[in-house]
Amino acid sequence: MDEVFKALADASRRRLLDSLNTRNGQTLRELCAGLDMARQSVSKHLAVLEAAHLVTTVRRGREKLHYLDAAPINAIADRWISRYDRERARALADLKTALEQSPMSGSDTTSHGEFVYTTYIKTTPERLWQALTDPAFTRRYWGVAFETDWKPGSTITWHEESTTMADPEQVVLEAEPGRRLSYTWHTFTPEWAEAVGVDEETRARLRAEPRSKVTFEIEPAGETVKLTVMHEAGAVLLGMSREGWPAIVSGLKTLLETGEPLPEPAG
Repeated sequence: MDEVFKALADASRRRLLDSLNTRNGQTLRELCAGLDMARQSVSKHLAVLEAAHLVTTVRRGREKLHYLDAAPINAIADRWISRYDRERARALADLKTALEQSPMSGSDTTSHGEFVYTTYIKTTPERLWQALTDPAFTRRYWGVAFETDWKPGSTITWHEESTTMADPEQVVLEAEPGRRLSYTWHTFTPEWAEAVGVDEETRARLRAEPRSKVTFEIEPAGETVKLTVMHEAGAVLLGMSREGWPAIVSGLKTLLETGEPLPEPAG
């Protein structure tokens, strides 16, 4: 946590996080222009934020996009807040609330956007790949099993409790074992809506959006593996899934590191 506090202690770095919280996925040039800061200064501050895992980056062709990763701040607020004085605790709580409530892909809530989430798991790329693709694993932390051969172009059938979802457009896009997995998903059937408590008006709005796409990038990082989850979707779906992804990834991390899934919530 020391790196996180050090990164947040600098006003310029907080301005960078504020900028990304307002509009996520910016290039270095966009960040420099928006904050009227020199390129070299912004690069140095971003390096500190990346080292603290507060910012993660994704390559898109020749561009390098920067995304806010709220996980370390949430961890401080959820697990360590009682160790600090009231004013610091209030500041962290306010920041945590702002990060969770603000659109992760910018202020335009009507357009297609992207949610990016990064974590580090003490495992191997091979084991993580198995956890993302083997139904015996996915059922334990996700409650979902995917039926497919994981070859590009193959369809995916989604099994969740008593609900089955299949569609010709729900397919594998990329599959590089131990490195990268990408597929389209979300077939909003009436059965799915009933199972998860989504009303018909919301289901109609979801169906009107482009089919979403999820990508998992796996990178060795010392004794751990860096997992980056990227979800491209319409604004309605992103709003619904923003809290879901951290819970799923946390369950995945816990299962791989302890051998046991997260306990079911009380009540």
